[in-house]
Amino acid sequence: MSDYAVFAHPDFDPNDYANAILAGEPYPPQPGKSKPTKAAGLAPASEDVSVSISKLTFSLDDVEKQLKNVVTTHHEDLLVQAAGVSDLQGSLGSVRTGLNELDSSLEKLRSKIRVPYQSLQRHVSKLERLQQASDILRRTSRFVILARRLELQLVEMNKADASDTDGANGVKPKPPSNGAAAAASGSGARAETPVALDSEDEKERAIAKAALTIAELTALLDAANEAPVTGTAHDEHENGRADTGDRVPLSSIRAVAVHLPFIDAARAKVTTDMETMVFTGLATLNQSMLASSLQTAHNLRVLPDLVQNLVSDLSEAVEGRIRSAFDLTRISKDIMAKDTASIGQGLLYKSRVRTEPTSVTAPQWTAALWGSLESLIEEMADCCIKVYTLEKVLKVKRDPVTDVVFLDEAMKVLENKPSTTFWASLGRSLEKNARDAAKGSSFLQQTLSTGYPRLLRLFHSFFTKIAVHTDTVYTQAQQSPETILILRALSNFESLYLSRSSNRLNEAVGQAFAGGARAPPGMSEGINVARAVANELDSAKFDPLLVQSVARYAVSSLELMLARGDNLISRDRAATSLLGPVASPQLLLNASLATCVYHAWVRLDKLREEYPEGVIAILLPATTKLHDTFERVVNPLLAAIRRELGAVISKLHRMDFSDSVDPLTAMGGGPSPYMKDLVEKLAFVKNEVLALYTVPEVSRQWVLSIVRFVIKTFVLHASIAKPLGESGKLQLTSDMTELEFGLSAFMADKAQQSKRGADWDAVGDDYRALRGMRQLLFLDNATLASPRHTAGLPPLIVLHHILVRSPITLPHALHGWAEAEYVRWVEEHSEDEAWTLVDGDVTHWEKVAEAEGRNPGAAAEYVRLARTVLANAQQKVVAT
Repeated sequence: MSDYAVFAHPDFDPNDYANAILAGEPYPPQPGKSKPTKAAGLAPASEDVSVSISKLTFSLDDVEKQLKNVVTTHHEDLLVQAAGVSDLQGSLGSVRTGLNELDSSLEKLRSKIRVPYQSLQRHVSKLERLQQASDILRRTSRFVILARRLELQLVEMNKADASDTDGANGVKPKPPSNGAAAAASGSGARAETPVALDSEDEKERAIAKAALTIAELTALLDAANEAPVTGTAHDEHENGRADTGDRVPLSSIRAVAVHLPFIDAARAKVTTDMETMVFTGLATLNQSMLASSLQTAHNLRVLPDLVQNLVSDLSEAVEGRIRSAFDLTRISKDIMAKDTASIGQGLLYKSRVRTEPTSVTAPQWTAALWGSLESLIEEMADCCIKVYTLEKVLKVKRDPVTDVVFLDEAMKVLENKPSTTFWASLGRSLEKNARDAAKGSSFLQQTLSTGYPRLLRLFHSFFTKIAVHTDTVYTQAQQSPETILILRALSNFESLYLSRSSNRLNEAVGQAFAGGARAPPGMSEGINVARAVANELDSAKFDPLLVQSVARYAVSSLELMLARGDNLISRDRAATSLLGPVASPQLLLNASLATCVYHAWVRLDKLREEYPEGVIAILLPATTKLHDTFERVVNPLLAAIRRELGAVISKLHRMDFSDSVDPLTAMGGGPSPYMKDLVEKLAFVKNEVLALYTVPEVSRQWVLSIVRFVIKTFVLHASIAKPLGESGKLQLTSDMTELEFGLSAFMADKAQQSKRGADWDAVGDDYRALRGMRQLLFLDNATLASPRHTAGLPPLIVLHHILVRSPITLPHALHGWAEAEYVRWVEEHSEDEAWTLVDGDVTHWEKVAEAEGRNPGAAAEYVRLARTVLANAQQKVVAT
């Protein structure tokens, strides 16, 4: 088939082929040759004409042979297809007949449907034009009626203006040119007569009606932009009519166009009167007038924009006043103007305007600055009250027709409520101007930071003024978010004030510890530190937030004091040494530090009665640490005193209290050596140790606790002194007398020198036990178990004395303890455990005596007495 590829090509042209053969060119032409538009890819025919003719002849013969072979081979199939073509002609004839019938039916349908539709379409177009003309006439009629009504309403407004002018005996107030100036002005209320009030109400009603009429007229004029309302259906046929429902604007009607200038003038007049009423209502806080003017604005469909502009104007007015209050250039000009007026133009040297005062003019500048801030607070309160009055009216006022709340209507434009927007704007403006002014003027920064409490009191007066008209609260117990927002704007000055306050507190602490360990702080230094803290808190007491901030800085200063004091505290053995004859330097150092810390704690602890719980909660950790530090210094010393006195009393058992000593000699020999040591040690503790602590209230408690400890320890040791004879009893009595004298001298102080004797009532049961011990020594055995004869003595002491008189071994001897160890064990355990120990001792002696074959009768009386005392003690415990 490649030989016939040239002839099978879709672009084969016999004329071109013949021309190519005659010209000796390839066919089809190759790219880049004379005929590049033909398809490429075939080999050129370079033979001459004769050869080409021969090939064509041969090819024709060959094709003819091939066709003959195909016909011969497939003649049956070809005959079948030829017969089918004849049948197909018959079918096509029937189809052609059906199509002719369909065309005739279509013509009939056209005559029945299309022609009526086209007629109906023409009629519908006429109807729409009639409806459009009717709508124009209806709107024009309504417009003319409303225009005439508006003329009558304007006449009523003019009458109300005239009567209002006559009733007030003055000229009608001219509308302010600037909304901010009118809203921020504080003009007083007019003296209105009943006639003026009635005319004012009539005017407000007339303005509201006129506004509603103007709004309806405007809606009619703007109705051309709305989609038409028709009652016809629109066909979507391919030849459908064009949309002819566009409304004709009324302004193009001559009868309507005549009234347009009058409507514009009426709108301008109503708008002006409405704005005047709004500004007057805000200035006089007349909620009735403000509600009427807002109703007029709602009727004019401008309520959201009006409210937004009012809030914006009030915010801008306050922002401008804040900027002016912090403008030192303005303050300088005002001061120069006053000087010019007082001195005279001819005598004054005009210098350049200063932005910083000199040392001479500083008081004038300070007074002018505070005066400017006071004026600022007044205007801020005035504007804030106006905003809240506006918002209150918006919340309450509803449209009588649609029952829409005016505040909801205004919120379509506003992002937040008017009050929220005003507070946010006020806070931003105050913070920005205060920060910029402080950066640009060291005088203003120093004046307002030093006088921050005064500045804060100005804002307190601001909160107080607006509290009556707003829901703003600023008290010790509660602070509204709005007040916090405003005070945060002054955080720059507050930080500087707190920094100075902290410096004063740290300076007081530094002065207290200036002497170091050689001259440690004492009572006066502790009082000075506490007084400095109290003074700083008292300066900020009027403000609940500032006093808490000052308290936090005070805690930091107190922690600094504790850290420096803790570094000076001596913790070596000499700090609790009681060797004498004078106190060690470590004792002196710790006593001075403890006195300082104690007096600081006492003064600060009294602040609980003066400040709220929030401030006390901040100070509590620091005051608790002060008390803990005091106790860490004192408790080891008191423990050492008890330990030393207990060791001296335990020397009692080195004495011989048996009958080997002559009773007369014992009575005349005076107190025992251990008692002399005890009295001397008590005198040393009082005069050389406790006297170092200038803490009268606590020192008295220390003295009483030491006296109780000494008496209790002595009675315990005396009750187990064995053997004990008559001379020993007399010696113990003499020692008790000496002990009582020594303790009396130990408890005596300068305040009680005028009194006779010591205050033994404060010692209580321990002193009664000492007095009862004397009687116990000389009681008969039969009366030892009598509660009446042993009144005031603990049952354990009576039990000990019974065992001392008996052959029964004492508990400490049974267990192999030293007397001091046994006394310490008794002090550390309860009475029940001590009674159990004695009862076990008696039971053990009975078992041992029976096992060893001793005579139990020798101690039977003492065993019975001990059991009786134990039973009485246990019954007493059960009864209580």
